[in-house]
Amino acid sequence: MFGFGQLINILKANPKKIVFTEGSDPRILEAASRLLASNFLSPILVGKEDEIFAAAEESGFNIRGAQIVDPDHYERVDEMIDLFCELRKSKGVTKEEAKKVLSQANYFGTMLVKMGEADALLGGATYSTADTVRPALQLIKTKPGNSIVSSCFILVRPSATGDNEVLAMGDCAINIKPTEDELVEIALETAECAKIFDIDPKVAFLSYSTFGSGKGEDVDKMRNAAKKAHEKCPELPIEGELQFDAAVSPRVARTKCPESAVAGHANTFIFPDINAGNIGYKIAQRMGNFEAYGPILLGLNAPINDLSRGCNAAEVYSMAIITAALA
Repeated sequence: MFGFGQLINILKANPKKIVFTEGSDPRILEAASRLLASNFLSPILVGKEDEIFAAAEESGFNIRGAQIVDPDHYERVDEMIDLFCELRKSKGVTKEEAKKVLSQANYFGTMLVKMGEADALLGGATYSTADTVRPALQLIKTKPGNSIVSSCFILVRPSATGDNEVLAMGDCAINIKPTEDELVEIALETAECAKIFDIDPKVAFLSYSTFGSGKGEDVDKMRNAAKKAHEKCPELPIEGELQFDAAVSPRVARTKCPESAVAGHANTFIFPDINAGNIGYKIAQRMGNFEAYGPILLGLNAPINDLSRGCNAAEVYSMAIITAALA
């Protein structure tokens, strides 16, 4: 089952570069110092060089060898401005406006990914999810065939035997009330992400109803979305609508839906809306003793992820590895 060793092995075979948009934050610096001691992921710190080195010295972290990029002194700034104007030409953005926007670390860092200077980006230790997602949507854009950015959490419950229990849950952070078609996209992206974490996805579209035991628009939405997802990806085990107990308990599944190949064994959960998703993963985290990694943003042309403003350095380090491994 999943362990960070396998993601590190992926990166050792194909090392990556990751942008940290808040280069002088002590949590970022601690994570960067750990990465610099490795040979599989190179940090790029955005900010003023003197401020970053001063912050690192004050906190006692060795960041010698880190690539530091100052938006005010970037040698490819004219090229970046021209590309930004091209990407935002529908909005009539001028070069002066582009220069002003690109002085912001979140936009500047995203453009480093767009220009191929980095493979991935991690930000949001000091600003909101929206401030990470907005530049990504405007500049990196969604993958062909995708209409939205979504997210999932990977939940890991450590075991003394090392046989960790690993689950995927989506969308718990981005889409407030997704439509049927958006739920299909969320489910398929979450299932693909789950595979990276050694999950063989068995997808349950969750509801307060199991196979028509309850009635209502929300039940219909989950049932229809599950059907559409199965039609789009028939080789993927998908079932819905299912109550959570029917999805995870073989005993309950034998009573409520004995013909289902997913019920009782689901490990990839699709929630009807952000309320259910956010509450669900936090219950698992706080009461089920799962470690939660995410939100992992899905559907973009390049891996860009958001940190919690309450994160610690260990979480930054873990999310950096996860983000780069998606590249």
